[in-house]
This record gives sequence, C-alpha cells and structure tokens, in this order.
Amino acid sequence: MLASMRRFAEFPAAWLRAAALALLAVLPLAAPAQGHPLDGPVRFGILPLGGAFESRSDWDPLLAELSRAINRPVSVLSVNSYEALEQAIQRDEVDMAFLSGKMALDAVTQRRMKVVAQVVRHDGLPGYRALLLSRKAPPFNSLKNLLDQPDRWRLARGEKQSVSGFIVPQLQLFLPNHIAMETRFRSEIVGTHQATALAVANNEADVATNNTADFERFKTRFPAETERLQVLWESELIPHAQIVVRREYTPELRKRVQAFLVAYGRAKGPRGDAERVVLKSLHDLAGFVAADNSSLQPAARLAYQLAKQNAMTAQWVNDAAREARLQRIESSYADQVSVLKDVSP
Repeated sequence: MLASMRRFAEFPAAWLRAAALALLAVLPLAAPAQGHPLDGPVRFGILPLGGAFESRSDWDPLLAELSRAINRPVSVLSVNSYEALEQAIQRDEVDMAFLSGKMALDAVTQRRMKVVAQVVRHDGLPGYRALLLSRKAPPFNSLKNLLDQPDRWRLARGEKQSVSGFIVPQLQLFLPNHIAMETRFRSEIVGTHQATALAVANNEADVATNNTADFERFKTRFPAETERLQVLWESELIPHAQIVVRREYTPELRKRVQAFLVAYGRAKGPRGDAERVVLKSLHDLAGFVAADNSSLQPAARLAYQLAKQNAMTAQWVNDAAREARLQRIESSYADQVSVLKDVSP
C-alpha cells in the first residue's frame, strides 16, 4: 500500500546520466586502499550539497589552488549521497574531505582522519539551524497538525548521517514528541536537502528536513518553488562543517593545507575578490578558520544524546538488556571524547 511505502528520492534519467558521468570523470580514479601512496594525488571527498556534478564544479577552483599551494595533485570524489561518501572513506579512497557533524566525527574517531579547518559563513554565526519545511497552503502547514497526526504526512528527509537532515530533528523535535521519523509517517523520501525541499514544493511530500544554509542556497536557485514553502520549525545552532585530512600525512602537509584554507578569500585585490566569489558558491562561505579535533565535541554530544534517547524509548526484553545498551553507549562516547582531545597538528 502507498501508506506503507518507504522510497528514495526519484531523479530524472538525464540527471542520473549526468551524475554518472561526473563520477566517471574523477581524475585520477580512486586507487585501491592498500596501494595508494602518500606521495600520490590527494583524493578530496565532497559532502553532497546538490548534485554530484554541481558540487564538484563549485569546489574545482579552490582545489586547483590548493594543489598549487601544497605542490601535489588533488583529485575529486563527488557523490550523490552521504552513504556513498562514507563508504568511500571506509575503503580508504579519500585522503581529505569536507564533512559535517556525524560524518566528520566518524572519520576522526574511526578512519584515521584529523580536523584541520572549519568553515565560516557570511552571517557570522558559529553554526546553522536545522529546519522543517512545508507548503504554505493547508492542510499540511501546521506544526501542531504534524505532531498530532504524523501518519497523515509524507516526509522528505536526509540520510541518517545528516546532522540537520535527520539527527537534530529526530533528537530535538520528533523523539521528545514520541515520533520516530523512520516509522511514523505516511511515506518517506530520502535525499539531499535540495531534493527534499523540491519534493515538498512539488507536492511529492508534505514536510521536509532542511537547514538554514541549504535553504538560503535553495532560495537563490529555485525562487518560484521557494514561494510555495514555509518554515515550520527551527533547531538550536549546529556547528559548521569541517575539513579533515588523513593522519598518515605529515604534520607539515596538514599545516600547509590549513594555512592555505585559512588564507583563502582573505586577501585584498582581484585575487581575493575571485576567491570570495568561489567561497560564495560554496554554500555562501566567508572562508575557513583553523580547527582541530576538539571542534567535533558538539557533534559527539549530539550523537550520544540521540543514541541514549533511542535506547530509552525503545522496547526491550528486560531492563538488563536496556542497561547493557546504555553502558555500551556511555563507553563509546568516552572513547570518542578521548580521541577528540588529540589537538596536535
């Protein structure tokens, strides 16, 4: 039945062909994990913002400059989903990446990465906010109606690794109201923030998770669709995304990457102006600031709080099983905190 369907966002065939070509165009192709030399090309993974081709085009000018600054070729891996990028990181096919919250946390605590920089946006805020979007027209345009009868609403959300697309709305809004996003809605679409907003605007879904940064970008690219949308809910501030680099690279290389990013877009004159145009196309960034693993402590707390809340509200065969799960969550969080204390270059 339609009421019980769970499906991924559907894309036109032409878009899929373009995305496939973008993936095939990665130069050089990702090498096997065991055979990739540390003096070979630096493979940069891009968190998907819109489409794979769009994300790659936005990053190309900055990465070309980075290649010259560190005197190393830089190749690009641009994908269509958080899951695809996460799998590439797990296969050691990524040496450096632009990641947010949970994915950056996992890369640092599980995949031998280190934080070197954090993004800064033009609004000057230390973070962004998760959003829920709906159409302006009734009947699906009231937060109260959503919380009272979620089974009547069609949801468009981000992947489970997405902080603003899943983790924060689940933690701060839905679970406190005894709603599990994965099971309580009439149907479900999973996709990028651009795809989820379009799904609601085009009446393929009734409510979408999103965030302030992506929605600002959406407004400039889809003004007609934006006119049909409204914000139902905003979260607390979420820390901005990070740039992470493999620990196997020398501290000197990581410092050169960090110095390049911090200086990018700060100069006066034509060169600085050109760099600022590039930054604006990258999620309306103002630039980067130096950062270390400790910048992921808020992300670790969010993941810990969500895991704990899920455990407390789940059904268990007995109290001992619940307590064992809670102890594992506490132990995992303690391990993460220990790793994040490493603030060496």
